[in-house]
Amino acid sequence: MTRVRRGYIARRRRKKMRLFVSSFRGAHSKPIRIIAQQKIRALFSAHRDRDKKKRDFRRLWITRINAAIRETEKGVYYNYSKFIHDLYKRQLILNRKILAQIAILNRNCLYSISNEIIKKEDWKKAPEFF
Repeated sequence: MTRVRRGYIARRRRKKMRLFVSSFRGAHSKPIRIIAQQKIRALFSAHRDRDKKKRDFRRLWITRINAAIRETEKGVYYNYSKFIHDLYKRQLILNRKILAQIAILNRNCLYSISNEIIKKEDWKKAPEFF
């Protein structure tokens, strides 16, 4: 009986998997079973860390804004949570990414924003004498 030549479908599937893990070290890129496991693991980690990256950047932006806001007023205690609360009360919609960029690149602009908010809040709290 003659030998049957196998089809190309399984070979094409394995070749595609090998291309995906070709940069992995050691045996993680050699045997097919381990390649399949490592591919699943890599895709799982990539999916998980996309969400983690968003959280990490948000934390970084908040830290930068807080550091810049605390430096603005000497003697007046003003922090991130009060600043964001006052922004929302004044209906100034600036997201944290933009505020963090302003804090790094143009700190005077952030100081002026916070000073305007503080002035408006102090004006509202001032007692009326008339």
